[in-house]
Amino acid sequence: MIPNGCLVFEDESFLDSTVAKMNALRKSGQFCDVRLQVCGHELMAHRAVLACCSPYLFEVFNSEAEPQGGISLVKFDDLNPEAVEILLNYAYTAQLKAERDLVRSVYSAAKKLKMERVKQICGDYLLSKMDCQSAIAYRNFASSMSDGRLLGKIDGYIQEHLLDISEKEDFLKLPRLKLEVMLEENLNLPSNGKLYSKVISWVQRSLWESGEPLEKLMDEVQTLYYSADHKLHDGRAVEEAEVSGSEDDHIQFVQQKKAPRESLQKQPSAASTSSSPNGQPNKHEWKYIASEKTNNSTYLCLAVLRGVLCVISLHGRSSPHSSPSTTPCLQKSRSLEASPDELTDRLLKPMHYARSGLGTAELDGKLIAAGGYNREECLRTVECYDPKKDCWTFIAPMRTPRARFQMAVLMGQLYVMGGSNGHSDELSCGEMYDPRADEWTRVPELRTNRCNAGVCTLHNRLLVVGGSDPCGQKGLKNCDSFDPVTKTWTSCAPLNIRRHQAAVCELDGFVYVIGGAESWNCLNSVERFNPENNTWTLVSPMNVARRGAGVAVHEGKLFVVGGFDGSRALSCVEVYDPARNEWRMLGSMTTARSNAGVAVLNGVVCAVGGFDGNDFLNTMEAYDPETNEWSACVEALAELEE
Repeated sequence: MIPNGCLVFEDESFLDSTVAKMNALRKSGQFCDVRLQVCGHELMAHRAVLACCSPYLFEVFNSEAEPQGGISLVKFDDLNPEAVEILLNYAYTAQLKAERDLVRSVYSAAKKLKMERVKQICGDYLLSKMDCQSAIAYRNFASSMSDGRLLGKIDGYIQEHLLDISEKEDFLKLPRLKLEVMLEENLNLPSNGKLYSKVISWVQRSLWESGEPLEKLMDEVQTLYYSADHKLHDGRAVEEAEVSGSEDDHIQFVQQKKAPRESLQKQPSAASTSSSPNGQPNKHEWKYIASEKTNNSTYLCLAVLRGVLCVISLHGRSSPHSSPSTTPCLQKSRSLEASPDELTDRLLKPMHYARSGLGTAELDGKLIAAGGYNREECLRTVECYDPKKDCWTFIAPMRTPRARFQMAVLMGQLYVMGGSNGHSDELSCGEMYDPRADEWTRVPELRTNRCNAGVCTLHNRLLVVGGSDPCGQKGLKNCDSFDPVTKTWTSCAPLNIRRHQAAVCELDGFVYVIGGAESWNCLNSVERFNPENNTWTLVSPMNVARRGAGVAVHEGKLFVVGGFDGSRALSCVEVYDPARNEWRMLGSMTTARSNAGVAVLNGVVCAVGGFDGNDFLNTMEAYDPETNEWSACVEALAELEE
């Protein structure tokens, strides 16, 4: 065909023929100008081809002096020659063919050569072949490769299949920490997530104070004491009556500080470790992965303790000792007149996982709690609370683990945008949940990567407001609108003040952005968006400056719940009346909560999860406007529904 007098011809067979011939030339060593020495094996190739597919080799070739004899020499002492040959074939033919037992070696070689696409393909293949038998081995491999994406997916699988995995050989070979926990009289152990948050804090404290290696704790069964003030103590400290109430506050995030003892820097000798970017074990990593309650008093957990993948076995039993004199005792109140069993039955059921920085929304009369983090571990699991049954069940997990995001309902579907996945502080990806299909699908990405942004709906559109910029904790003024029909993003007027961790919601056709922080300075200012003239206007400020607060609309007013004031988690609550443009304080929650989820469930304002300054929470409480009180009892929700 000759349009405009130009000859145009496409030879569909040329490319395949040329590629096949070039690979044949490589294998016969013809016209090759690079030698790869891989553990004593020599492989010939062409620099131009390898430089096109391997950024690592491009850098090597680009930085080297003129090679002797015109042939470059590159040595690898830590790669599998068969895996490198597979990558060479891929470089010449675009076909990746590897036996199952070679896939991990191909992944390792692709990581070294910075061939990211091959890494992803190998990782996805491993995930497709993973079962309960291989899950621990695959996790060890992903950890050694420092692949956060792969680790997140494997940990999600482990969370769903822990009991089955716990019966397999690899799991049984893991180092094991055995704990016997004595309970204060009439006291029960907390739920799994909260319990292991306390356990990890105790392990940190023990290693911090003693300077002994982790293996020392595993030599014998450790006796602990769970006291009436909900703290976990060393059994020896109980016997000596030396329990300190402030100790947990200091030790909660000890992994983020430099250890004061040289011995804390020792290399763990256990085999299964998490890794740092250079492939060496990350000795400072503390990570809760999954746990199950195996019977009424026995728990099983998989966690990373100071870089070591470990099993924690925990058994609770009644304490033979009386409460230490220095341990605060529970004071009796109206809510404690019932027997412990009756009290437990009356409390609102907690979530399966403790969560902070989660997304919450009401959907079809049920409360949805998605994602969040627990001791820096971002979750992808999603739980659904049914107030009629007072129970939490799991629905389809999100495609991406994420925390520090907000969730909104648009046209009967849930939307989440941005946030953090624990490895990248700011995400641009979003997803939508269809309750009829029970599945999440991707939505077009944000224009700006952002974490801690506010999300709400307005006139059948999704608004994403403020957040953290990709370079740090500087707040953003950005406001973007998403049309679910055209699936496009457009920009709205920017905020007057940069904000991240602000509470955002719609009321009477206006969008309110409440508090948050500019850099790390907490704000009490409030802005209102008018879509008719595309402007933000400052309205009356809150009484308390706060970031990480929750917000919900109830009876035409804004309820702002908890948060963080720069020094502590808050339990205080205030309400905004738009007709009077004024804020007033309400009764405080029973528990301080920052980065909690807040939603109106069947006409009742509920708060769930969050962080109280010491522990990540899985509990829920509800507000009773008649008494101006919050309660964690089932009756508080049931009575208001009627």
